[in-house]
Amino acid sequence: MSTFHAQPDHTVAAAPPRVRPSDAALVQSLLSGAWLGQACYTVAKLGIADLLADGPETAPNLAARCGADPDALLRLLRALASVGLFTQRERETFELTGAGSLLRSDVPESARASAIMLGEEVFRSFAELPHAVRTGTPAFDQAYGQPMYTYLATHPEVARTFHAALGSHRTVPAALSRCDVGEVGTMVDVGGGDGALLAALLTGRPETRGVLLELPEAIRQASTRFAEAGVADRVTLVEGSFFDRVPGDGDLYLLARCLHNWSDDKALAILRTVREAMRPGARLVVLEKVVPDGPGPSQAKIFDLLMLAMVEGRNRTDGEYRELIGRSGFDVVAVHPASRHDPRAESAIEAVAV
Repeated sequence: MSTFHAQPDHTVAAAPPRVRPSDAALVQSLLSGAWLGQACYTVAKLGIADLLADGPETAPNLAARCGADPDALLRLLRALASVGLFTQRERETFELTGAGSLLRSDVPESARASAIMLGEEVFRSFAELPHAVRTGTPAFDQAYGQPMYTYLATHPEVARTFHAALGSHRTVPAALSRCDVGEVGTMVDVGGGDGALLAALLTGRPETRGVLLELPEAIRQASTRFAEAGVADRVTLVEGSFFDRVPGDGDLYLLARCLHNWSDDKALAILRTVREAMRPGARLVVLEKVVPDGPGPSQAKIFDLLMLAMVEGRNRTDGEYRELIGRSGFDVVAVHPASRHDPRAESAIEAVAV
């Protein structure tokens, strides 16, 4: 009877990488980042930055005005003062910094609506990110039991915050300014939210008319936006879905921050609906965060986690956008990269209808 003798395993495990103090600090800052995000959300939700618009104030007085506990509010404000959102003048007195002023509701580029959206629906959805990674389906659907856009259709207050957050970036992106769009008589913004981008473009082009296609809640917000910008008499508001029909006779069509929300099949459907409305030679500009090929830091890669959590779409590479746009009846003529100085900025993909 033979005897089996187990052979010793001489495999040598790879030595773990050397951990530096800076590595531990990086991990700790990443793990605690949500704390500060929720602190900013709390400031935005309570309207604290608006209460500080006229100058320094004490935590007890602020607490009385916003309905907060004085000691708890003091602890919140001093934490955010330590990272630069407030200046702590005395033990209980605080004032806004330039960064903190962005949480006011009445300033250009206000981040207040974004802070509220990120602190509520987005925060709850990210708790379900393991589900999204395991299944490839949106974390939002797991958290709320339905897709995000279905939820927005039945929660108008959330939809208002959502569109306000998307419209907070009111300047024309540098990449879009580099597009060669020639003489534009009519500019059609397809799915343009509350009209912030179209209003900014029309303000600098008095000879151009605009058309905004959006869902009803966004159209209601856009009418106010265009009136405030002084361009309402040059804008036609069209309620509808870009899956069904897009207004025709435009010279330039904009798809800004839309395609990343949708799967490839639905992105193609949107692009083809837009192409059906366009005459040959009309131009299309797609404004999106473009994921660079290869390794390395990228805001587009970080923001793609938001897509993974919230919707069925994704941030795509240059090649992926070119392929989708090319399959829809367009020739891509240029890709203008995003500004490196603005983490929210997008690239502009310029195409012509063929």
